[in-house]
Amino acid sequence: MSREDADGATPLRVDVLRGNATPEELAAVIAVVTESYVSEASTAVAEDRPASGWMVSARGLREPLRRDVGWGRFRG
Repeated sequence: MSREDADGATPLRVDVLRGNATPEELAAVIAVVTESYVSEASTAVAEDRPASGWMVSARGLREPLRRDVGWGRFRG
């Protein structure tokens, strides 16, 4: 179960696994990661509509047809 702050957001938890990070170093890391996340989220674009079942299941089973080669080559 996650706890939420007054804004409804889940608070950030940072665990230092090695070394002795100072509060200033942790603040710098959090600032860089936050800025990276915000810039990535602002450029992310979602599709307007979900893909249809046909588009999801359809896949290329063979090479595309060559329109430059006529049917005259067949000598069955």
